[in-house]
Amino acid sequence: MRIREMEEKDRQAVLELMIPFYASEAVQVKAPEEVLRRDIEDCLGDCPYIEGFVMEEGEKIAGYCMTAKSYSTEYGGVCVWIEDLCLAPEYRGRGYGSKMLQYVEDRFRDKAVRLRLEVEPENRQAVAAYRKFGFHDLPYGQMTKEFPKLKEPR
Repeated sequence: MRIREMEEKDRQAVLELMIPFYASEAVQVKAPEEVLRRDIEDCLGDCPYIEGFVMEEGEKIAGYCMTAKSYSTEYGGVCVWIEDLCLAPEYRGRGYGSKMLQYVEDRFRDKAVRLRLEVEPENRQAVAAYRKFGFHDLPYGQMTKEFPKLKEPR
């Protein structure tokens, strides 16, 4: 098993993992394929806000992770959001998610002050895995407001 930065050759394999992930109960927003393709494009391009990583098992992509960056005024530094962490079904429950989390932690330990993620409370297996890894619940909710979709490429 090897984890590395996402490359052009991974585009289709990552998309094939994203489509069922974004159709599942693990996410609230069922992002259309157009958005998922743009996410991958931004990981592969020069967008400074998102990075993509893949986990390989032999020649197969076993999973992917996308991280985004923000700033935490509470902690006075960069906050890295784990936006997506998805494993192919046959690789779940084998410790691969923990290995990806460790990779992200190691990669950003000296560059960020905080890791953050969202998880559906009903996804008990994921919640338990994140807690075991040291994540904890925040005592406040989040709110959101969306802007109209961008028409121009970034």
